[in-house]
Amino acid sequence: MDFTTRPDIRGTFGVVSTTHWIASSVGMAMLERGGNAFDAAAAAGFVLQIVEPHLNGPGGDLPAIFVRPGEQPQVLCAQGSAPAAATIEAYRASGLTEVPGSGLLASVVPGAFDGWMLILRDFGNLPLDVVLEPAIFYAEQGHPALPRLSNTVAELADFFRKEWPSSAEVWMPGDKVPAPHAIFRNEALARTWRRLLRETEGARSREARIEAARSVFYRGFIAEGVDSLMRGELMDSSGQRNKGLLTAADMAGWQAHYEPTVSGSYNGWTIHKTGPWGQGPVLLQALNILRHTRIEEAPINSAEFVHLAAEALKLAFADRDTFYGDPDFSHIPLDVLLSDDYARRRATLIGETASLEQRPGDLAGLGHLAERAAERATAGSLSVGGIGTGEPTMAHLTLKEGDTVHIDVADRWGNVVSATPSGGWLQSSPVVPGLGFPMNSRAQMFWLEEGLPSSLRPRSRPRTTLSPSLAIHEDGRILSVGTPGGDQQDQWQLVFFLQLLRGEQSLQKILDTPVFHSTHVQASFAPRSFSPGGLSVEETLGAKVIAELKRRGHDVSVTPAWSGGRLTCAERRPDGQLLAAATPRMMQAYAVGR
Repeated sequence: MDFTTRPDIRGTFGVVSTTHWIASSVGMAMLERGGNAFDAAAAAGFVLQIVEPHLNGPGGDLPAIFVRPGEQPQVLCAQGSAPAAATIEAYRASGLTEVPGSGLLASVVPGAFDGWMLILRDFGNLPLDVVLEPAIFYAEQGHPALPRLSNTVAELADFFRKEWPSSAEVWMPGDKVPAPHAIFRNEALARTWRRLLRETEGARSREARIEAARSVFYRGFIAEGVDSLMRGELMDSSGQRNKGLLTAADMAGWQAHYEPTVSGSYNGWTIHKTGPWGQGPVLLQALNILRHTRIEEAPINSAEFVHLAAEALKLAFADRDTFYGDPDFSHIPLDVLLSDDYARRRATLIGETASLEQRPGDLAGLGHLAERAAERATAGSLSVGGIGTGEPTMAHLTLKEGDTVHIDVADRWGNVVSATPSGGWLQSSPVVPGLGFPMNSRAQMFWLEEGLPSSLRPRSRPRTTLSPSLAIHEDGRILSVGTPGGDQQDQWQLVFFLQLLRGEQSLQKILDTPVFHSTHVQASFAPRSFSPGGLSVEETLGAKVIAELKRRGHDVSVTPAWSGGRLTCAERRPDGQLLAAATPRMMQAYAVGR
């Protein structure tokens, strides 16, 4: 029997896998109380906002992909849009050439709360107060502070004291940085949720109370608090103090919604992703390209395997950085980008050595976009950041503490949910006074250039990196998977799927496999860096493989074993068996079930 770091969790009642053991246990508790996968995912999501506030929060965003028995998969789009006043001219009038990576000008409408409320209203079983109860408990009674949470606050302590006092009040109670593993509380957020429940307790039904909660958040005291915060001038990564553009009216005029998935079929599996307002189609493009290469003949994580995957990812990400954006505001040629003919032509560009060029596709009438993408990549290779910039992705691989979070749930009724909440990081935005949570910094995805699919436009969605996956096999298996990691999310998922598509049955074995990712992509977060030929690999790939990758021209960065990726997954099989697994990396994610 092959050794794995943990067993594949198996059962028939329900399974939950998230990036924090407390959230996984809370999700399972909801299933035990008669809740379904939607109740479990939402309760876990609210708890992750408490126990991993450096990774996500109520002011953040949420994409999810889910399926119910006998129905087609759907996307929950809870990615908030840009404020009505967020024009390129407005930012340039402040002397800015890029959207700051932190502070008030980086905020779009917070979408996570409305997303959780929408799926609870439409598909959940449990009352709102039951779903929020665990989050309130951990906010009031406390939880052991993760070392990464402590380190993040310690790095910013002086900045909080000087520039963001509302953040110092919440994250440094008594003006002290929380010690690793010490009990940490967020009583201000607990009061926010308790007030929301008080203001909605007169509703006549479960669904009516959820609707009332949506109104309280987006048109009541919470929206008023956000509006008030945005009227002040606070320091951001530009090095100057700026007011925000987000208003209570922006919040009142926005709602989460459902939309169809984008999908592709491979070796009996159909993989479902978000539309091009997220980076999800990158995974489908990379798989399309790779089926026109020799990758199936290459052993997993051999030099040939890694080389081909990395080169395919470079081509797919070049298209992301050139053609993706909000399809409500730009024409995104996704039918061409996902076509087999296009993938075949792209595959011919992969040679025996690493490409150092930014090579988006040659699409009729869009050559100007490709030229501008190449110019941005060149500029990005020279970029530098500022306070609070960048997605807090894989702290040990950068100098920043943090990450995003992910949730997978499968229940006994056949519901499966994959969700990747993020944003609202404590290090990127000041706490809304009195509410206990910071806002998001997702507007930094936009470019302050006219005429691009990802140009800043009022009320448009930023092209997010958040990328949950749901896959359905022709034999009836349904699999949910995802990971934190910004631009790495679909890269690490590609490594997962390439093994799954070869027939590997053990989810944990796949998650234990060494991972790699290309840094030859235009970073989505400030300072928008670009590293030509960059390839980050875990040392467990082995010296021989690493040497061969270097010989092929890859600019290889070797990271310690067990240091890349935070994948979790869950699966439902046709016989009713449920499975789940979680990465051992960072010793935090956990799968539970029975």
